[in-house]
Amino acid sequence: MDLIFSAEGRSWPLRLTGDAERTRRALLLALPMRLQLHTPKIAGSHIYWHAPIVEDIEGATHVLSATAGAFIYWPVRQFLEITFAPLQAENAEITVLGHLDAPVEGIAELAATLKRDQGRRILEGTLGRSDGSVSEPSPPSPLPQDIIAARKALWASCPADISRVTASRAIMHPAGPVFTAESEARVLHEFLWWVRAERGRKDELVLRQAAAIALDKTATRLRDFCHMEETPALLFRLKAAMDDRYPFDALIDEAILVTGRIGAWLDLLIPWNDLNEAFRAALDGRKAG
Repeated sequence: MDLIFSAEGRSWPLRLTGDAERTRRALLLALPMRLQLHTPKIAGSHIYWHAPIVEDIEGATHVLSATAGAFIYWPVRQFLEITFAPLQAENAEITVLGHLDAPVEGIAELAATLKRDQGRRILEGTLGRSDGSVSEPSPPSPLPQDIIAARKALWASCPADISRVTASRAIMHPAGPVFTAESEARVLHEFLWWVRAERGRKDELVLRQAAAIALDKTATRLRDFCHMEETPALLFRLKAAMDDRYPFDALIDEAILVTGRIGAWLDLLIPWNDLNEAFRAALDGRKAG
């Protein structure tokens, strides 16, 4: 089964290989996929986008063993990625889904554009089956429909309160609110993955309480410190649902999908390369002085 990844007016074939049948099945059910590309901040030589799937690792390949052109799924971070060179030092295990069926130079060129332009504009893309087929609709969720509808809206477009967070020019704005919001969302997302990993090993009530406290804390920070309204309201709603005994497996996955997407939209606001260059210049200037 081949996929087609497209961005910036170009397309690349991806071939699915290996034995990660569960993750591959979840991916295919999510296609076709509209996506926004992110530039890496730590590992280096890859492009990635947030995936609307929540799956445990399969195959457990160390990330530094991923060869150039690997198509991978990174649980906990919830990324789909295409590599184009060896990655920088990072300790994590990933699921290998397949490989780029084309020269990696095209992806490297796209990555250079992405590195330069993130925070200035959003680079959109798509991922779909090469035969153009569309998956059957997913079965109805057992969760409240207002939560499902809000999550779908969040994945479809950036919420207005996130878009507005860069508008303020008050003291240390917008950097302060943007960095605070992005870090709060990212840490919550990772924490919920940790909670999910404890299913079957810790009492479910304890896990529900831990997730509810974390959702409450992040929602409060986004509302009170970062002047957001719509986005924290969804987190508060998820917090309340943790107490209502909806099926926990479905609920924790829903919370992960929501918080990962919030963090992704916030990440796209940040011109990481420009900031890194300014940081380097400031540090080098301090040393020179």
